[in-house]
Amino acid sequence: MNIALFPDVVVNGETIPSAAIAAEAQNHTAPRDKPGIAWRKAAQALAIRTLLLQEARARGLTAEPEELAPGRVETGDEALIRALLDEALSIAPVADAEVQAEWAKDPDRFRSAPLWDVSHILCACDPRDAAESATAEARVKAMLARLDGDAKGFALAARESDCGSKAAGGHLGQLGPGDTVPEFEAALRDLSEGATTPAPVLSRHGWHIIRLNAIAPGQVLPFEAVRPKIAQALEKAAWTRASRDFIEALAKGAEITGASLASI
Repeated sequence: MNIALFPDVVVNGETIPSAAIAAEAQNHTAPRDKPGIAWRKAAQALAIRTLLLQEARARGLTAEPEELAPGRVETGDEALIRALLDEALSIAPVADAEVQAEWAKDPDRFRSAPLWDVSHILCACDPRDAAESATAEARVKAMLARLDGDAKGFALAARESDCGSKAAGGHLGQLGPGDTVPEFEAALRDLSEGATTPAPVLSRHGWHIIRLNAIAPGQVLPFEAVRPKIAQALEKAAWTRASRDFIEALAKGAEITGASLASI
């Protein structure tokens, strides 16, 4: 007897095609050795989606798709679910006292972005080319071995850099979050003031030696400056709780097989 690896998912008599679950599974993470987790997450997501669409149709709702961003328009189902949640959920406005209390828990969380004064040396290569990358890595390691942590020595070595900043001793100026590629910024955040990366850093541009000349930590922002951001976060949290409760209520009155709505 053949037994299906994954059972059919049926919500109130409506079967969700396995092909739809397989496609949705591409959007969910799971350990390499446990692909079934991605399937279960996808089955759960589509079961919830089906529940919501059934409820929206039962209420006789209609909705016109809206533009979410340039070139990105809601699907008909997304618009219908939005209309349902707009009708079903009632979120009380966030009181000023709640916002003040959230800020008072730890004002240090709300800071302006830091600024880093940075220099670097680049040995350019295409990281996808193993031979080219290996050559550039050997070159950058030889340069790193000659450095002694002195800023002047770093500037002299930077004359061999493949970046246009070599004309300024490798100096990139003041950078903030998002000003460089993620792999460069990740290494930069691990440095203390005056330090140089102990090993070369690979980015999409090649191999780098990075020096953090100085750092200006972000300043704690006054309450009035962060009030809108905190209020928005509290409203989003309240909406998430309300939508979760609504879905749980729908699930209690539904017949669902092949999928679980419990946390995965």
